[in-house]
Amino acid sequence: MEVRRRKLEANNEVSNNHYMASRSKKIPGKSNRVYIVLVLLIGIFLLGYMAIGNGLRPIKFGTKAIDSLAFSFNFQRPFYAVIIDAGSTGSRVLAFSFHESILNANLILDGELFEQIKPGLSSFADDPKGGAKSLEVLLNKAKAVIPESEWQHTPLSMKATAGLRLLPAEKADRLLEECRKLFENSGFLTSKDSVSIMDGTDEGIFSWFTVNFLLDRLTTQNHANTVAALDLGGGSTQVTFAPDSHHIKDQEKHIFTINAFNNNISIYTHSYLGMGLMAARKEILTYGQSKDAKANNGSSGSKITLHSECINPIISTEWSYGGIKYIVKGPQNETHKVVKTQNFAGVEEDRPVVKFSACLEIIKNYVGTIVNKPQGLENRDIMAFSYYFDRATEVGLIDPFSGGIITVDAFLKQAMESCDYPNTDQPFMCLDLTFIYVLLRDGFNLQPTTKLQLYKKISGHELSWALGAAFNILQNGL
Repeated sequence: MEVRRRKLEANNEVSNNHYMASRSKKIPGKSNRVYIVLVLLIGIFLLGYMAIGNGLRPIKFGTKAIDSLAFSFNFQRPFYAVIIDAGSTGSRVLAFSFHESILNANLILDGELFEQIKPGLSSFADDPKGGAKSLEVLLNKAKAVIPESEWQHTPLSMKATAGLRLLPAEKADRLLEECRKLFENSGFLTSKDSVSIMDGTDEGIFSWFTVNFLLDRLTTQNHANTVAALDLGGGSTQVTFAPDSHHIKDQEKHIFTINAFNNNISIYTHSYLGMGLMAARKEILTYGQSKDAKANNGSSGSKITLHSECINPIISTEWSYGGIKYIVKGPQNETHKVVKTQNFAGVEEDRPVVKFSACLEIIKNYVGTIVNKPQGLENRDIMAFSYYFDRATEVGLIDPFSGGIITVDAFLKQAMESCDYPNTDQPFMCLDLTFIYVLLRDGFNLQPTTKLQLYKKISGHELSWALGAAFNILQNGL
């Protein structure tokens, strides 16, 4: 399996990078592979012949069964890749184990370790050594599941996302340098490029590949069968899908051609920096403030007090983002909106609520800054994950273990309900759900009835760009 990325420029197709393909060092070699397949086929034929001779139903073996049988007999050895996802709100390690198909050398995913820690690496902007040290526990988790004899052959890569993209360049560089020092002494296979800030385009492509690989949608030539991947992170959000042919030229700036399993697929991908849930939350909470006030970095150690129309008037809560601490409260110096309710004793009382129309207008103004909206997204099945999944589970829209399918307007209905009740345990739920709805509806032009598949895992594997990144590294090296 080979995947290449090409960006379209005018009418010419220019090759830029190579992505996510089969391992360059074949295990075993082609001649050995043919020999092993012949041995297995003869064995399977004899088993089937014996079964028929004894009056039993013959055993049916497909290509997957043959490959699994070869692997179980140790005709192939496993190999590994370790990816550190340094996100804006937390760091995660994903350690993957693979083997090559004995039939066609395609990568077969066997196992996966997933562990995470908080806060994110960007929270250590003023303590780069502490940031690198925080990753040690993740590396130790990976070492626990990979044989020590394989460490020196196992590529290790850390890719930071929007959290570090949003930091001043000098602070991000110091963090990255400390992480490189840690990686060089990890025992894993590393290079000077093992630690980097990942481009948003790569993040989108890797996420899309992960989803469609796990759904087994990449082995056919029916590109309409692939699903769109919507990944809502803390600092940015990515939209990636295979558009219909008539939508390609109008958005060719964001079109890339992927060659997966010998199938060329043109995909749209766009990363919207600042439209991640936490980055958007900060901008919404600071709406109306001067640029100087927004730029306050809290260097004195004091907490910054924010008042917002999207927070219930009775709530006062602490929140940290990007290394800055905030005290967040409802609107200031205004007559609060209240509704009449009855308490458990049947006594009528006033309940303060969020002015939903005022909050909605602020969020619409912020999301309205999006340019280059995706065209044709509504024509694909849509898989939404990360914070889309998290917020939906927290308000009971889907089961946290099995996931589920909802429509876009389910977020709106739940947002309005959340805005009508003060909830000190979930003080930002009104804001977050409203933002998600407006992002999907106004930012991405989805209809209220558009269905969203919300899952955290597929076949036991995390929905994350990390798997796509692992494929890329195993093909092209670090």
